[in-house]
Amino acid sequence: MPAAELTDVAPTDEAMFDTPVGPLIARANADGLTHLVFARRAKVVPGERADDRARIHLRTVQAQIREYFEGGRRTFDIPLRPSGSAFSMRVWQALREIPYGRTISYGELARRVGEPDAARAVGAANGANPIVIIVPCHRVIGADGTLVGFGGGLDRKRTLLDLEAGRLSLLKV
Repeated sequence: MPAAELTDVAPTDEAMFDTPVGPLIARANADGLTHLVFARRAKVVPGERADDRARIHLRTVQAQIREYFEGGRRTFDIPLRPSGSAFSMRVWQALREIPYGRTISYGELARRVGEPDAARAVGAANGANPIVIIVPCHRVIGADGTLVGFGGGLDRKRTLLDLEAGRLSLLKV
């Protein structure tokens, strides 16, 4: 698989870069990262000229994603600014609390956000997650342990989980 390549970020608020699980598109504003999506899912929106802070966020996310695939990063420390409903924001925050290398079910995630009967709504919020990998929606699995429901495809989900479980080495450090 190709190594994650750092590229010079154009003076806009969007950057695309390669990773071992395919190209990612990152969008940022001055306050932080707003999107990190698989390129095939991305809706291309004409970008405005970004200020230096947005470009710094884009460079930071590229570097941190590369470190993640190299096995040297388990948490991310870039400011996130996703947009969504109050419920979605709670789900996305709960996703960030799932430890690296661990998985939970949709039902457990629903319990963690205080809505034990809302596993389907949690699944919908999980599917609308605008910041993949960093907001680790790939760590949520079916109640029976099967891999289900990942917008990037189940092959990518398995690859990310295998990487985090130490069963796969994607890049040489």
